[in-house]
Amino acid sequence: MGGDDDIQILVVEDEVAIQRGLCDVLAYHGYRPTPVGTGEDGLREGLTNAYSLVLLDVMLPGLSGFDVCRELRESLPRLPILMLTARGSEEDVLRGFREGSDDYLTKPFSVSELLARIEALLRRAGKKAAAAPQPFAFGPWQVDPARLVAEREGASVELSRRELDMLALFAEERGRIVSRRALLQQVWGFDSPERIETRTVDMHIVKLRKKLGEEGRRLIETVRGEGYRLGA
Repeated sequence: MGGDDDIQILVVEDEVAIQRGLCDVLAYHGYRPTPVGTGEDGLREGLTNAYSLVLLDVMLPGLSGFDVCRELRESLPRLPILMLTARGSEEDVLRGFREGSDDYLTKPFSVSELLARIEALLRRAGKKAAAAPQPFAFGPWQVDPARLVAEREGASVELSRRELDMLALFAEERGRIVSRRALLQQVWGFDSPERIETRTVDMHIVKLRKKLGEEGRRLIETVRGEGYRLGA
């Protein structure tokens, strides 16, 4: 593994859509994710290569996340482990800690909460968090992720973390349709977005367009029945 700026994170998650969403978020925020889909692969990868942190789902085929956590902790006592699960009962949380996890995040969780937990664990382990994402253009706006603002010609608007993540996703997928499902997975952190009322996405889009002024609707196009995309 490289220096402090080369933060490699092992993502052990068997649901492909969630795994992909986690890796996309981590990569965008400057980390280097490595995805695996089973407990056995997670344990093998964690023991074979040097990682700064492990994101570990509890419900896995084969070895459970609890089993993997216990084995990793025995061999790598200083490795930060953040367990992810839909099981949020006190018994499960306590078992996770008994098996050696450093923190426990219950699904659904927001991207900002996930990143905050990761940064806290990395600080505790004496490693630097990844560098802040670089500013990017969104139409005529210059978006500064570190300051949570978008600026143009002397005008400035404040953004929430969720609004920033939405703009970043649209910019990353420039010209391609971003479905409501993708937004719920990658921005809201929901693992089963088909069960979530998607009106919440539409409401956030309306608010974000309003912040971006007259060009808001052109910049964030509605693709009927599909989702949204960054316009020309």
